[in-house]
Amino acid sequence: MDNDFTSYSNIGNIANSYEESKEIEYTISVSDFAKNLNLNPIYKSSDYEDVQIVTAEINRAGFVLAGFLEHNNPDRLQICGKVEMAYLSYKSYEERLEAFNHLFEMKPPAIVITRSNKPFPEMVEFAKKYDVTLFSSPLSTSHFMSDAISLLNVELAQRITRHGVLVEVYGEGILLLGDSGIGKSETAIELVKRGHRLIADDAVELRKVSGRTIVGSSPMNIRHYIELRGIGIVNVRRIFGMGSVKVSEKIDLVINLEIWEKDKNYSTIGLGDPTIDILGVPLPVTTIPVKPGRNLAIIIEVAAMNNRDKKMGYNSAEELMQRLGLNMEEDGSDEF
Repeated sequence: MDNDFTSYSNIGNIANSYEESKEIEYTISVSDFAKNLNLNPIYKSSDYEDVQIVTAEINRAGFVLAGFLEHNNPDRLQICGKVEMAYLSYKSYEERLEAFNHLFEMKPPAIVITRSNKPFPEMVEFAKKYDVTLFSSPLSTSHFMSDAISLLNVELAQRITRHGVLVEVYGEGILLLGDSGIGKSETAIELVKRGHRLIADDAVELRKVSGRTIVGSSPMNIRHYIELRGIGIVNVRRIFGMGSVKVSEKIDLVINLEIWEKDKNYSTIGLGDPTIDILGVPLPVTTIPVKPGRNLAIIIEVAAMNNRDKKMGYNSAEELMQRLGLNMEEDGSDEF
């Protein structure tokens, strides 16, 4: 994997990538945000294409409209739903002017009116006065906020790029790590032939979309391509069909492939739950030694199903120990 995707190969170790990523603040433009959520523009600011959203936190505008201005972050999107618009309808014209002045003078990135509520004429005037983008959405407030937060969590997520392969096996997102030439791509092709799906090869972009979830995807310009030594670049989607690929997947298990070392002790029972820390999220990890004659695709399938079993509360190793009347903790040898 060292010759073709040169801009993505040899990414570096996880610690270095992690430290570099922490200093980057990701944003999404208001225009891209609107396209993704099919928002209808009522008024576009003069710098509409340049305004950036920098936080996934959004506000309902009720307290601001009522005049309570403490602890309000001007970087957040402001949402006016059914309740806010009903509240304003009970106010006099002068009171609405004061309320809109509180809201628009904050100069948030944008203001969204949900449920296709018709804006007050003075609301549009204040949008023009303060040059703040005003949108309308047909969705209910809760539905819109859910979609907006989900989108922003992905687009603004802290992220790193790892050298590896990401596949979906029986619904589990499996991140394959290991040195170049260990057989990650060849194993991925075998898994695809067995009905599983490829998400990323060579470069895997990992995003922390919540406190407990890492989602992996491929950079757009190498998406669905895989590099096989001796053959070259292969378009997996064209050869195996649309059912063989996927754009992104949550990481459920990390598998590290390494050359079998004769004198090294490998787990043969499976007690314990080792994890690897990626962007502050602990993920289950296992090491699979590679040697001639081992069918890695089948082993990874079993690892995926076993991981699902554990998430559902069943651990076959613990059950075996209980049947044998043993109380063992893994010491690296896994010997009876």
